[in-house]
Amino acid sequence: MGGAARLVLIMAVLALGLGTVFLGPSLPVLWRGKMAGYDAEWMVLVYATLPRLAMALLCGAALGASGALLQQALRNPLASPTTLGIDAGARLALVIVTLFFPAMFGWGRDVVALAGSGLAAALVFALSRRQDFSPVSLILSGLLVSLYCGALAASLTLVESRYLASLFVWGAGSLSQQSWNPATDLALRLAIVAPFALLLVRPLALLDLGEAAARGLGLNVSTLRLGAVALAVLLAAFVTSAVGSLGFIGLVAPILVRLAGARSFASRFAGATAVGALLLLITDLAVQLLAGAAADFLPTGAVTALLGSPILLWLLPRVTARMRRVEAMASPRAPQPILGQTWTAPLVLASALLALVAIALFVGRTPSGGWEVLSPAGLVDILPFRWPRVLAMATAGLLLGTAGFLLQRLSGNEMASPEILGVSAGATFAMAVALFAGLAQTALGVTVAATIGAGLVLVLILLLARRSGFQPERMLLAGIALAALLDAVVGVLSAAGDPRAFQLLSWMTGAAQTIAPASAIISFTLAGLGLIAGLLFMRWLAILPLGPAAALGLGVPLATARALLLVLAAVTTAIATPLVGPLTFVGLIAPHLIRFLGVRQAGSALVLSGLAGAAILVTADWLARSIAFPFQLPTGLVASLVGAPILLWLLQRRNA
Repeated sequence: MGGAARLVLIMAVLALGLGTVFLGPSLPVLWRGKMAGYDAEWMVLVYATLPRLAMALLCGAALGASGALLQQALRNPLASPTTLGIDAGARLALVIVTLFFPAMFGWGRDVVALAGSGLAAALVFALSRRQDFSPVSLILSGLLVSLYCGALAASLTLVESRYLASLFVWGAGSLSQQSWNPATDLALRLAIVAPFALLLVRPLALLDLGEAAARGLGLNVSTLRLGAVALAVLLAAFVTSAVGSLGFIGLVAPILVRLAGARSFASRFAGATAVGALLLLITDLAVQLLAGAAADFLPTGAVTALLGSPILLWLLPRVTARMRRVEAMASPRAPQPILGQTWTAPLVLASALLALVAIALFVGRTPSGGWEVLSPAGLVDILPFRWPRVLAMATAGLLLGTAGFLLQRLSGNEMASPEILGVSAGATFAMAVALFAGLAQTALGVTVAATIGAGLVLVLILLLARRSGFQPERMLLAGIALAALLDAVVGVLSAAGDPRAFQLLSWMTGAAQTIAPASAIISFTLAGLGLIAGLLFMRWLAILPLGPAAALGLGVPLATARALLLVLAAVTTAIATPLVGPLTFVGLIAPHLIRFLGVRQAGSALVLSGLAGAAILVTADWLARSIAFPFQLPTGLVASLVGAPILLWLLQRRNA
């Protein structure tokens, strides 16, 4: 018996044991049949408990098969519906249609979910196309799309909580059932897709020989990959439409089968399907046994993410060795400066920032909804409330722009950003714990909690990467695992129905709090010190994009340089996170904007990335205060909504 077969057998025995413990007291109810009249015990068992177990098996099998198809087609051991943003795209589509276009559900939830999943997958491939779909690039692009879709869905939930609170809990992955209809519908859909997936098993197996050999055998690799990805998206969309996002099942199941010794793709595909089904069933049985009566309110998907994040951290040393690094910063197709002389860009950007700050300070809405420039009396009454917030937003943008530039230079990957370093996740996690423990009652308490969480995550990241010489890829992938852990914690806390969950959600989307003048000034001072510290490493920043061998040859202490630059990026991110929340994408967008302007020198690009970040957040905050007056939109949401299209445009211009 092979290792994969033994793994399936062990999991089947475990599932049988848990199922016996869980269903044992209910078996007499099933055997005696339905009693005359209303038999509550029999109804719950037949129409709630058993359909839920069937749904767990179906969803786990579909996600395991989806992950196996993606990992084989993309030759990427970290590809899955979760890491490629497929789940998040489907979830966002369902939220938008529920809120704005409910009539579209007449076409079916699956159509809506499939459209969202397909668009998210297309966006991920568009973002990673420049780096030839390398594994790290694909995963980073998928995480960014997931964060963007998640932020937008969470913000809509926050604004329209009356309508979407239950959808937010469902989106965390709830297997709760009230009839056999959903399971039957999903089974029919999977039965239609299954033959097409089986037809692709043999052609996909040829990819193990290498692309050149597969083409030599007459295989159209591009068409095969497109078909496999389309089927994987279809399987994941069906599951998300039925029960929401179920975390890491699609990632973990194929990897467990591979580690168990499955060699051929046929055995890996069959094993991943079986392991996925059993893994989700075991998880859901454990949730129901431990949670008892509260099991219906505890999302199984959040629990799978809690379990999957440590597994992903454990897999990092085994995965990063297979990943091909692409030195994007050394691209020979560097853009020409579009503003003429090299000194023009700093002058234009500084002037634009000053103008934006002036608008944010002196231009606003009147109580009647009109526009006004502050009068002398308004300067006395309103300006003391505005300038700390504007200064705080500019500070946060300066910090995030600086951190983003450091990470992109350090990793050689233009998709790197503070959001995926993991420090923002640590700050948010600590704030969530403090909030629910009653320790974050003031702005100072929030800041202290966020700083402690960010510091602990930084220590964890450095420990994980120490043996690899602080390889940037290891850092970024650790951030993926920590971000997934954060999503899981928020999902579990939100499912409890505690009103504080929406307070946490508000902060995560960048809803600016009242900022004290002293806090704003201190943060601005720290931002200035961080920028100066970055300029001290200017030589390293100029040399690192040339590659490890060249950097060592030029006398750069590679491990030390990586560690210090990562610490600086993490500290600047930790200072900015309490000010504006963890999801703004400013650290991703600002360095791209500066490269598009043609600034290549490391010191100038560092400073200008900070200024660009400040300009983006000042603008976003002013729009957040103004466009929906008298309501205030989350600043982080506005920044991401404004910045994402700009980023896509910049990337396409660079690809042209």
